[in-house]
Amino acid sequence: MGMQKGANVPVPASSVRVELGWQGGPGVPDADASALLLAGGRVRGDDDFVFYNQPAHPSGAVRHEGKQQGPTVRDVLAVDLGRVEPQIETIVIAASADGGTFGRFQGLYVRVLDAANGAELARFDPPDATVETAFVLGELYRRQGAWKFRAVGQGYDTGLAGLATDFGISVDDTPPPPPPTPQHQPQSPPPQMTRPPQPPPPPQPVTMPPPAPQPPPQPTPPPRPVSLSKISLTKEAPSVSLTKQGATAGNMRVHLQWTARPGAAKGRLGLRRRGLDLDLDLCALWELQDGSKGIIHALGDFGALNYPPYIQLDQDDRTGASAGETMMINLDYSHMFRRILVFAEIYDGADDFRGVDATATLYPRGAPPVEMNMNDCVDASRDAVLVLIENVGGELVVHRQGRFIPPPPGRPRWGKLAVDVAYGWGLEWVAARGKD
Repeated sequence: MGMQKGANVPVPASSVRVELGWQGGPGVPDADASALLLAGGRVRGDDDFVFYNQPAHPSGAVRHEGKQQGPTVRDVLAVDLGRVEPQIETIVIAASADGGTFGRFQGLYVRVLDAANGAELARFDPPDATVETAFVLGELYRRQGAWKFRAVGQGYDTGLAGLATDFGISVDDTPPPPPPTPQHQPQSPPPQMTRPPQPPPPPQPVTMPPPAPQPPPQPTPPPRPVSLSKISLTKEAPSVSLTKQGATAGNMRVHLQWTARPGAAKGRLGLRRRGLDLDLDLCALWELQDGSKGIIHALGDFGALNYPPYIQLDQDDRTGASAGETMMINLDYSHMFRRILVFAEIYDGADDFRGVDATATLYPRGAPPVEMNMNDCVDASRDAVLVLIENVGGELVVHRQGRFIPPPPGRPRWGKLAVDVAYGWGLEWVAARGKD
């Protein structure tokens, strides 16, 4: 049973998942979950804001896990209450609409789940909204060493920026201007005056000048405000330049999250040890400027970040229900890349992508995240090509693919080969062992 506005309930679990959900469909905007960690009613600094552009708190207590697509769309925060710093009294749970107002949402809710067993500890369905573009849905708060959840339901018509600013976050939602193009113009030497040689001056007594005054210490520049920008790759806007967005260094995280649609047929292929778990693998075909090429995948090479191919798969998530799968790309070596093709493959739990909703998000350092959804498969494809990252004249460009590729006839486990052939990569393929 749902909570009434203003009500509170105990939260006995030490670790919880906070789930923002709503009914998806045509014309429904997107929404994003976020959390603000408060001491004395305000954040201590911009790091106390956890959302899609800052997905983890420095303490490790709060983490934005990302979206799970489907008829009910979910955006999830993970909160380890045992790691919350002693100064933090309240964790505000917020939602912001992207591309519309909350008046266009149906079935909006927030619920708190025990991370250990999935049991629902609290649920709040806010009253019907109208022009609101952001909500404080609820808050986890500490009283006498125990945690509780309170249903709040306070709306804002100023979006996530207005909500975050109210709690002390410095927000800058405008991208930085591109650096000016240097002008290389020849400089003529300054004119020199000439005069006849002069006799040397008479010797003068040496005097020591007084010590030069020391300049006053310069104040430390304030930190750059938090950017709320994000980029969605769609059929209408399929490409973005990472270089022009300022993403030229550091590790770029590529995150894959997925869910099975209700009623989707259980896969008939592979092992059945995990029951109905839907297991997707995040993969990448890569090619460097020197002509070397290969593949990163969970059944073979996990890659490396600091030597070729400068790409590394972080883990193999067998269900997608928790953290999903993450791949890192080291943009310090972006000049070494020729092209990278990122795709997802069904390993177990569904026969094809008609029963799957997947979301891929790129998190380049110092630039807005890049997001795309894959939920419109109409054939027996077991591989979904997400993005192609190309080095175009020194500029790293991300192209949305949104392409589903079926496996070769009679070889359902050879989808990677079909992706290779479709994009002309030219690798040599052999049979591989399954997962342990």
